[in-house]
Amino acid sequence: MFKRKNHLPPKATYKEVWSKGDAITKCSFFIMGLNALKHGQWAKGLSLLLSEIVFFAWIGLTGFSSIKALSNLGLIKKKQVIYDASQGVYVTKQPDSSVLILLFGLLALMVVMGFIWLYIINLRSVRKNYVLKRDHEHILTNKEELASLFDERLHATLMTIPVLGIFLFTILPTVFMISMAFTNYDRQHSIGFSWTGFKAFGNVLSGDLAGTFFPVLGWTLIWAVAATVTTFFFGVLLALLIESKGIKHKGFWRTIFVLVWAVPQFVSLLMMAQFLDYQGAFNAILMNLHLISSPIHFIDNQAAPWMARITVIFVNMWIGIPVSMLVSTAIIQNLPQDQVEAAKIDGANAIQIFKSITFPQILFVMAPSLIQQFIGNINNFNVIYLLTGGAPMNNNYNGAGSTDLLVTWLYNLTFGQEQRYNASAVLGILIFILSATVSLIAYRRTNAFKEG
Repeated sequence: MFKRKNHLPPKATYKEVWSKGDAITKCSFFIMGLNALKHGQWAKGLSLLLSEIVFFAWIGLTGFSSIKALSNLGLIKKKQVIYDASQGVYVTKQPDSSVLILLFGLLALMVVMGFIWLYIINLRSVRKNYVLKRDHEHILTNKEELASLFDERLHATLMTIPVLGIFLFTILPTVFMISMAFTNYDRQHSIGFSWTGFKAFGNVLSGDLAGTFFPVLGWTLIWAVAATVTTFFFGVLLALLIESKGIKHKGFWRTIFVLVWAVPQFVSLLMMAQFLDYQGAFNAILMNLHLISSPIHFIDNQAAPWMARITVIFVNMWIGIPVSMLVSTAIIQNLPQDQVEAAKIDGANAIQIFKSITFPQILFVMAPSLIQQFIGNINNFNVIYLLTGGAPMNNNYNGAGSTDLLVTWLYNLTFGQEQRYNASAVLGILIFILSATVSLIAYRRTNAFKEG
């Protein structure tokens, strides 16, 4: 019974705990873990107390200086040769590593937030013990506290390490990348850089990169729509064809198409790049059949932009249709046949049945998956990079080709000659905003969400 009561919300404010609590309770507002130690909860009390001691020791030694250094990201931005009067010689001072300063500064802020979270846990524990003592109820012993970590609080115990991993390997790198967008971190400022506010955003949206950003953004959206719609539509048609009555060896035909999907994508794309090369097998076949008199530039730097873009869409269909076919097959096999039979009795033909019964139910189930595919196509690095490498190059673009998406252009800006890391960070933020906005708007409009 007492376990149920101990988990009820404490009926006391922190003001009451402070005003009516004893000396140990009041000291616990400043020295974490004292209240737990007073009630014999040694594991919790010592953990909180040691955490506070370690935190303030760290703040005094390195934490405060790491956070303070975030304001300027280092004082020395370039290598300097200065005269040291005390030694009577010239000494060379290397620039401060702004990357490390930013990284350790952000990590220090996360540690501070973690300590604040521990402090809140301490306050809640103080309030809980105060209420239980005030109401003459049972206060958990040290053994009971430890046992609860593997009983009713097992979920919190198991989530501790994954949450720490998320903070260290997901949140910290993401915040680090976002911070880069507000600096002048590029090839000229690769070691020491400074905060520049929204200047990098201005360069991308209205500055020297705007002439590349908006055309590449337009092609990225066209590509995402075309790649999603074509693979979905033809995947559904292929599934309907294989599942049609009179088609024999259905498993064999499904296996043939699935083989394309089973082969690693990078292998398929590299193979297609060789197949569609100017001197590749496809041009040789067309010439041997006397369909063309000279090879066609499909995906190289001499190809027409429209030809290269259509080619990558068709190659993506070849890779993506089997996936849609498999999902559609599972849905078609589970469609209620009584609706189809009733429609046939009413005189509906195959096209009307597909339009009014089959397709709406497939779309209802696959709508969330289609949104996921659309976002995946916005960030589809492999198809463009491995097939065309962004070719053909466009002289009007800055570091991008006619088939480059925002994500491949981001890669070029990062690892190309200019190494404009701040602009790459801006593109990363804009891609995230675009993906998140489209996902939220599209998903909220699906029937699966409305009826969920």
